[in-house]
Amino acid sequence: MLKEKETTTVSIRIDKDLKAKSERLFDELGLNISSAFTIFLKQSVRENGLPFAVNLNVPNATTLKAMEEASRISRDTSAKTYASFEDVVKELDD
Repeated sequence: MLKEKETTTVSIRIDKDLKAKSERLFDELGLNISSAFTIFLKQSVRENGLPFAVNLNVPNATTLKAMEEASRISRDTSAKTYASFEDVVKELDD
């Protein structure tokens, strides 16, 4: 006979909107918040850390420059456009 694991209660405070969005997502996955949190904790223990990358995602100077260039190019009505990647390759081969 399997012995039932002893459980404990965890109480956390989160933003009301975040909770509602999470509940909708987890419901679509067939989970509730308690099950999803348990999965997160088990995966954290298995990984011996957070089970996903945590970073600031702050664009560096090179990324910002590329974004500015992309924005400029998107406004340039004289820029040549292509219907497909194959068209680009064809022009490069010519």
